[in-house]
Amino acid sequence: MTTHRFARVAPALFVLLWCSGFVGARFGIPWAPPMHFLVVRFALVLILLALAAPFLRVQWPRGGVLRHVIAAGLLVQTGYFAGVFEAMHHGLSAGMVALIAGLQPVVVGVAASAVLNEKRDLRQWFGLLLGVAGVLLVVERKLGQGVITVAGVAFCLMALLSISLGTVYQKRFCAGVDVTATSFVHYAVSLVILVPVALTEPGAIVWNGAFVFALLWVSLVVSIGAIGILLWLLRHGEAGQVSGLFFLVPPTTALIAWLVFGEDVSALMWLGMAVAAAGVWLGSARVRGRTVLPE
Repeated sequence: MTTHRFARVAPALFVLLWCSGFVGARFGIPWAPPMHFLVVRFALVLILLALAAPFLRVQWPRGGVLRHVIAAGLLVQTGYFAGVFEAMHHGLSAGMVALIAGLQPVVVGVAASAVLNEKRDLRQWFGLLLGVAGVLLVVERKLGQGVITVAGVAFCLMALLSISLGTVYQKRFCAGVDVTATSFVHYAVSLVILVPVALTEPGAIVWNGAFVFALLWVSLVVSIGAIGILLWLLRHGEAGQVSGLFFLVPPTTALIAWLVFGEDVSALMWLGMAVAAAGVWLGSARVRGRTVLPE
């Protein structure tokens, strides 16, 4: 597939693969403590990337660039996924986590304008606000579900800030780094950080079919597929516009849950999906003749 053709399908493919991670998490979290799950996941991905690296002619970052890639990995991978898994472990529902994480484009939009000097017009800012409205409509009925704890909300906010700042940092300092090398470094540094945490975590993994399915899904589809596409998008587009795709995560997750688990989707949630999609379209509008992806 040429770069031009991949650019057309990459945003939609990223959203679908990223949202499928919530399905994988739902299958796996009951059978493993959160940090245990992440350690095994990151270790498996590292093995796969190490086996693939010799055939992909990976260009490894060095010196100052390597330090930037490590810092981005601590935010995009370690902070985000640890926050999400711990938030669910501490009682927050998937809908609540999706709601808070779905506000990522707002944080990135502000940060990208200040740090990356990405210019936005009123139409795009309106698109960001519209995306927030769509997210709220989708998860409105879920806000009262699940136990809301201070620790759960704190971990979810950590995930939101980590992925938001990591997106801007990745675009600012690491956009030109080889995607495979970036992923490998991200997972390696995450593993170094999380292994000691997992050793102090109570509980153990229950190895059964559901956990193995969840592990393979989040490792192959999300950690390699979705993250790889995200890094590619950041390499070829603006951070603020790419992050706008995260507005589609809560509604798409609700749709997947409806198809896979038979969860009820109300008319208000369908409306929210449409509103969020409209917000992404407006937020991804041209900025001074540039688009989010190369033409």
